[in-house]
Amino acid sequence: MSFLIVSPGRDPQPWIEALKNQHPGLDIYVYPEDHNKEEVEFALAWNHPRGLFKNYPNLKVVASMGAGVDHITSDKELPEHVKITKVVDDQLTTDMSDFVLSLVMDHTRRLSIYKDQKKEKSWNRTPYKRPRNVTVGIMGVGVLGSAVGEKLSANGFNVLGWAKSEKDKQDMNTYCGQEGLEEFLSKSNVLVCLLPLTSKTENILNADVFEKLPKGAYVINVARGEHLVEQDLLEMIGSGHLSGAALDVFREEPLPENHPFWENSEILITPHIASVTSAESVMPQIIENYERMKEGEPLKNVVERDKGY
Repeated sequence: MSFLIVSPGRDPQPWIEALKNQHPGLDIYVYPEDHNKEEVEFALAWNHPRGLFKNYPNLKVVASMGAGVDHITSDKELPEHVKITKVVDDQLTTDMSDFVLSLVMDHTRRLSIYKDQKKEKSWNRTPYKRPRNVTVGIMGVGVLGSAVGEKLSANGFNVLGWAKSEKDKQDMNTYCGQEGLEEFLSKSNVLVCLLPLTSKTENILNADVFEKLPKGAYVINVARGEHLVEQDLLEMIGSGHLSGAALDVFREEPLPENHPFWENSEILITPHIASVTSAESVMPQIIENYERMKEGEPLKNVVERDKGY
């Protein structure tokens, strides 16, 4: 029985070391090095080549290296019997909530403006908004969305949540389904996307959604680049309906040098760093699922394939 790591473009060494620390003696293969595909029952993956896993006859589990799983679920050739697991990690959750709070504070206090003013040696005071006068709407109120809502609420912001189905959350009023979306959007001065990427949520950040936000609203996307219709965002910022956006995720990463987002002063760009997985932090839960697989026990953090998360 062997353990396979597949992470094109990502350094596998921290994961190899964490695996060896947690499970000495484990046979570890790293794609694309030569190995016996019949021996592999468990794979740890990030952005694997499409169709790769259909070539592993005894594969039982594909574990994501991070909280996102769309890079696995989007592979239509992944055998139906293979289980998919995701990472649920307190450090990832804290990192995400801190990051979103920082973006919201940067926007409401207009801090980025002063970087530009410094270049011009300009001494101008800009009006800002206080948290109690700002409502942040969070699309997606799972583990990450709930933590973000709790952090924002603790810092004085009014927080709303929206999800596909009804949720009961202590730190925010929640709306659900298409029937609740319009009211949710109409009250959101800042819109944060933390939705999982599925066929139903792809392109959800579009002109129809933006038009329902209050004039001057701000958009934060820390979920997936495929959630956003890029041209709609540019047009809505250009028209003045949106005041700007903070984007940490993109359809193509790294963002191409000729992309119009680079030239738009109202769009803050960060290189997918909102919440970065630590191999050492998440390895215990991955190893636990490996042991559970060997013993035929139920796995933790299993993805529901029909939902995509």
